[in-house]
Amino acid sequence: MSRDKLWLEAQSMDEQEDNGSEDPGQDITIQSTIVGEDEESEASSTDFPTQMPLLAVRDIVVFNYMILPLFVARDKSVKAIEAALNNNRYIFICTQRNEQVEDPGIDDIHQVGTVAMIMRMLKMPDGRLKILVQGLSRANLDQVLQEDPYTEVVVEPIQEEAVTEIGNDEEAQMRTAREQTEKIISLRGMDSTEIMTVLNSVEEPGKLADLIASNLRMNTEMAQGILECHDPMERLRMVNQQLLKEVEVASLQSKIQNMAKEGMDKAQKEFFLREQLKAIKSELGEDETEEEEFEELRSAIEKSGMPKEVKKEARKQFKRLESMHPDSSEATVIRNYLDWMVELPWKKQSRDQLDINKAKDILEADHYDLEKVKERILEYLSVRKLNPKMKGPILCFVGPPGVGKTSLGKSIARSLNRKFVRISLGGMRDEAEIRGHRRTYIGSMPGRIIQSVREAGTRNPVFMLDEIDKVGADFRGDPSSALLEVLDPEQNHNFTDHYLNVPFDLSKVMFVCTANILDTIPPALLDRMEVIRIPGYTEQEKVKIAQRFIMPRQIKDNGLKENQVSITSKAIATVIRSYTQEAGLRNLERELASICRKIAREVAEGTEKKQFRVLPGNVHKYLGVPRYQEEEKEKELLPGVALGLAWTAAGGELLHVEVSTMPGKGKLITTGQLGEVMKESAQAALSYARSRAKSLGVDTDFAEKKDIHIHVPSGATPKEGPSAGVTLVMALLSSLTGISLSNEVAVTGEITLRGRVLPVGGIKEKILAASAAGIKTVVLPAKNYKDFQEIPAELRKNVELKTVEHIDEVWPVVTGKNTLQEVPGEEEKGDMAQGSGAS
Repeated sequence: MSRDKLWLEAQSMDEQEDNGSEDPGQDITIQSTIVGEDEESEASSTDFPTQMPLLAVRDIVVFNYMILPLFVARDKSVKAIEAALNNNRYIFICTQRNEQVEDPGIDDIHQVGTVAMIMRMLKMPDGRLKILVQGLSRANLDQVLQEDPYTEVVVEPIQEEAVTEIGNDEEAQMRTAREQTEKIISLRGMDSTEIMTVLNSVEEPGKLADLIASNLRMNTEMAQGILECHDPMERLRMVNQQLLKEVEVASLQSKIQNMAKEGMDKAQKEFFLREQLKAIKSELGEDETEEEEFEELRSAIEKSGMPKEVKKEARKQFKRLESMHPDSSEATVIRNYLDWMVELPWKKQSRDQLDINKAKDILEADHYDLEKVKERILEYLSVRKLNPKMKGPILCFVGPPGVGKTSLGKSIARSLNRKFVRISLGGMRDEAEIRGHRRTYIGSMPGRIIQSVREAGTRNPVFMLDEIDKVGADFRGDPSSALLEVLDPEQNHNFTDHYLNVPFDLSKVMFVCTANILDTIPPALLDRMEVIRIPGYTEQEKVKIAQRFIMPRQIKDNGLKENQVSITSKAIATVIRSYTQEAGLRNLERELASICRKIAREVAEGTEKKQFRVLPGNVHKYLGVPRYQEEEKEKELLPGVALGLAWTAAGGELLHVEVSTMPGKGKLITTGQLGEVMKESAQAALSYARSRAKSLGVDTDFAEKKDIHIHVPSGATPKEGPSAGVTLVMALLSSLTGISLSNEVAVTGEITLRGRVLPVGGIKEKILAASAAGIKTVVLPAKNYKDFQEIPAELRKNVELKTVEHIDEVWPVVTGKNTLQEVPGEEEKGDMAQGSGAS
């Protein structure tokens, strides 16, 4: 660029009008110009006075060889310009550290700046000044002479290190800078000929760095760092780093622009083709007017029964839809949203069946036993009959798999004459599954709650939330937290789905949850539900359920007739004992289905046999060798082995606890994947045995001379809980005394160090397991007697109950020998410690 052209730009400032709307505090608008070799004499001159006014600028760093216009508005800055023009036109330009500061002091500006010459000045109508300055030399702020009415300073010019020889490294850096600059200019669609001519003529690394840096887009901190760098080569390296970043940004911008252009071209083409298609359809008389569709949608909104505020939102979205092109993506989103809105049952609800006797008959016909659940449903119906405005209950059925929790929900819906919907929460980890996705996402839709209510078609269905104890959580949110609003009667009347973004009333919905265990359900969520436990079935109950429900269904499903198949109750009992091992009924139904399939095959093959009778003696013909033998109950227990009862998610289980003593140093070994609570129970059992060693006739120092190994078989199965405390004590005492325990007695209960027996849970399941294993006597904590009374009478007849309060009472029951003193020794009195865990 020639000097004449540069000065022509400066002179044109007198003729320009300020079309910008700069704030009074905004000092700078940048329009820099590169200065070539022919201006070197002026730009590189350092023959200037060291005393001059200071001009603080906000968001620009002025480099050597840089010519740019500045707008000046602050009073102090205007007076500094006027002082410079009245003197020698030199001014020291420094950049503010914080551009938000309106009146910067010396501490608010960088100490390294640029001495510049004011080439032209133009006064604006609003009182601002527009000046054209040229950077001459770097300088340090050495001394402040005055700060009012403008800042006057003394500067010290910075002498750059001279590059005496251009080596390979220097040449490579300079070529890289030129090439990267040319690439950036090319990516931005500019003509690089004139600029590259100037850059190719510069032979000094420092000057090349300053020329390029003055035109680079970078933040103030980075530009100030380059300005303060005295080493020319280091400065050039810093500039090259910035150039690399700019090349990446420019390349990405170019790619985005090309993609946007292609997308626009495609959209224009599709729009043109659609308009042609509309015209063709119109000529053929196949045009379905949009007005008819809009009128149908408008009518659906008005008839939907939406609340006032919800209808207001629907009308608002409908007006937006009318003003949009029908083929636009946003119109599709709004249309889908309105479709969801009009299809939801805002007012439609089922009329409850309030005939209590009829509802009772339905429940009795569908399920055997389960008296507590049936009673709760009939109570709800009774209150609903007296108070139609009552809110729906939130029940939680807890029990082992296969006890009929899910099918019970269907029976409840049938007895109430309501719709039934079910969603499985097992493995759910995304909160949006409950609350829905916001409409800003592609493919967004309401959550499973709103989807199921629309599927039901009424606002008061029986809504089953299956497997609520298996809800997960991850980075996408916690579904159990979202369920807090759904399952709270005080909040769910105003449930807001993220997709709908309007409240929907769930208070009329009857929520029924199912779970196998309660431990994994968050306490806040569990607090909102009415828990009803459904324990496992007794053998007699299973037999009756099989005869009344399972066999008729399987006979029908397998294409047989009722008079073709008969199975005795004893045969069903054989299937239960020898082919299933569960608290529920699923495996029993599978085995009975297998019997029916084999009979169906014989019928299909044309057998002459007209009736098939299944007896205990021929069950193996249909099901093969029995899977489960009565090995749980051994003929005789060896010393150190005790029978306990445990509760699992699948029901009760007979537990063998084995203890072995051997010479050693008092080490306690536990195996069989015992949990922390069971390990603590083992330690408590050992401590109790040591305290009673004298009464047992055992060496009082046995814990120092013997190692004790406690093992619970089925080592691959983790075991946890306090129920084995009494069992561990009995097994340990049996091992130390060499006395065998009875194989017809099973025990359960938690222990304390002073020998108290504390209550535990899962009593019905444990009694079921004991009965199935042929156990004659069960020892329970005295405080569990009330739980035993709730067990069906036919099950209570199968076992003899012994209740105990102290561990001394257990030994005579399991051995038949009263070898322990009834009164603890003097050293055992007092409260030594708390129990080994919570029941």
